[in-house]
Amino acid sequence: MSTDNQQERLLTEAKKWFVAGLVEGEGSFCIGIKKHPTAPYGYFIDPMFFFYQHKSRKAMVEMVKETLGNVGKIKPKHGNEDVLVLQISSRRTIVEKLIPFFDKYFIFSVRKNDYESFKEATFMLIEGKHHTQEGMLKIVELAYKTCGEGKYRRIPKESVVNRILRGHTSDVSLKKRNEDMVRSA
Repeated sequence: MSTDNQQERLLTEAKKWFVAGLVEGEGSFCIGIKKHPTAPYGYFIDPMFFFYQHKSRKAMVEMVKETLGNVGKIKPKHGNEDVLVLQISSRRTIVEKLIPFFDKYFIFSVRKNDYESFKEATFMLIEGKHHTQEGMLKIVELAYKTCGEGKYRRIPKESVVNRILRGHTSDVSLKKRNEDMVRSA
């Protein structure tokens, strides 16, 4: 191997470790929980990765995107146009690009537990475990473990769990059932 190839390989490897460090400080692994009237338990679960930087550091966001395999979309952050965000929400991309990268380069992270919960939930979704009450409850547990409650969650965990446990009936079905009960009374 020539010296030039060896130096380029070392620079590429150093860049990957650098990106992992950037994500440690400016990234987020999150499992979104969104109300959805036709979802089996009333919620749609969506794993997402975010990386944030001020728009003056757009090159940094582009470098992260390139290092992760040129995946995701860069756009202004909702509510703060001065911040750019790289968002990756494709489950396939997460499994094929992000997880192999972070399995290798996130080993020293103090946020490794968040990443591991994100990874576990993503694989559970891929395996279809969210179609069972037990699987859905486990994914919700992992979701609140990674992003917590407070400003990151609009819906308290207790509300999500209660809706899953009671079995979800879509709002449309409930309305129709109530109308039928009124007519029959």
